[in-house]
Amino acid sequence: MNNDFFKMSYNMNKLTLLIAFFLALSFFANAQTTDELFKDARTAAYETKDYKLAKQLALEALQKSPGYSEIEVFLGRVYTWDKQYDSARYHFAKVLDNGPGNEDASVAYADLEYWDDHYAAAIKVCDQGLAVHPSSKPLLLRKAKSLSAEKNAAAINKISFNYDYTHFDRQFGQPWQLASLSYGRNTELGSVIARVNVANRFGENGVQGEVDAYPRINKTFYTYINFGYSGNVGVFPNVRGGFSLYANLPRSFEAEAGVRYLYFTSTTIIYTFAIGKYYKNFLFTARTYQTPSDFGFSQSYSLSGRYFLKGADDYIGLSMGSGISPDETNQAVLYNGKQFTFPSKQISASFYHTFLKWNIISVGAGEINQEYQKGIRGNQVDIWVGLSHRF
Repeated sequence: MNNDFFKMSYNMNKLTLLIAFFLALSFFANAQTTDELFKDARTAAYETKDYKLAKQLALEALQKSPGYSEIEVFLGRVYTWDKQYDSARYHFAKVLDNGPGNEDASVAYADLEYWDDHYAAAIKVCDQGLAVHPSSKPLLLRKAKSLSAEKNAAAINKISFNYDYTHFDRQFGQPWQLASLSYGRNTELGSVIARVNVANRFGENGVQGEVDAYPRINKTFYTYINFGYSGNVGVFPNVRGGFSLYANLPRSFEAEAGVRYLYFTSTTIIYTFAIGKYYKNFLFTARTYQTPSDFGFSQSYSLSGRYFLKGADDYIGLSMGSGISPDETNQAVLYNGKQFTFPSKQISASFYHTFLKWNIISVGAGEINQEYQKGIRGNQVDIWVGLSHRF
């Protein structure tokens, strides 16, 4: 009996060990590696926008591999996108404490402080990163943006004068001239700009008053609102209006959806959609205007780029596209004669430069080739200059 008992015990222990072995084998077979967890975390953040799952997977990966700086920076970015700024700061600071030369952590940390309106903190992070990477374009750009934002917060007023001269080779016998004087002010709710436009077109003079506002909703969304009025219909629209909703998106993207309203002697509604992307020192923007008409939708498309030299007010710009824009004062008047339905091509270049700290000079030129009558095309050349002063 004792032999049977010991034999049974031995078999049970053997079975238990066998079960434990297979359970352990199953566990290790199903366990994900650090890199697999990191890959799944990025998929959750970038593709499905499931930030909760992304953070969970990234934290699990860090438990397996403490000190994995790339995951730490990624986790900080996800916390930033989820508006958990203190948690994001913890992870960025942890990486930089262990390795002050981590450029990705410095860039991500500077982005966080900039988006949280802590411009001095963003500049400090950039300076610390530039001490190790003095030629880092991402850090230099972010420092310039933060310096410009800090300056704008200190100088909340801005007065601007702009002059535009347009020459036509065939379409009109006289050039167009436009002069604008504006005053803008940054407020807690966003910036507000009042503008007076004076123009000579078709041999007639006209005056238009306009107001632009950019109310902020939160860190992600802000809006654009425009209203303008003129009693000189034809030189200007009688009434113009506009509204856009902007969204600051992850990975340095920005999106816009809006509507424009023009009334001369009848109403024209234009819809606009745009997507922008910041990349290093560049900002690229693709935009379309869609105008319903009796013949369907008239469509306008443009692609523009800016290369920032130092700050937000120092850049070279280039734009090209087809169709006309209701946001361009010199083009909006063409909606009166329904010339927006005719095909056109355009290209323009501009240069903005800050001097003596508070002043901005701008110059630009562009050309539009437009069919203004069926089968007849003409060219118009625009030249403009501007001067702004902040105080």
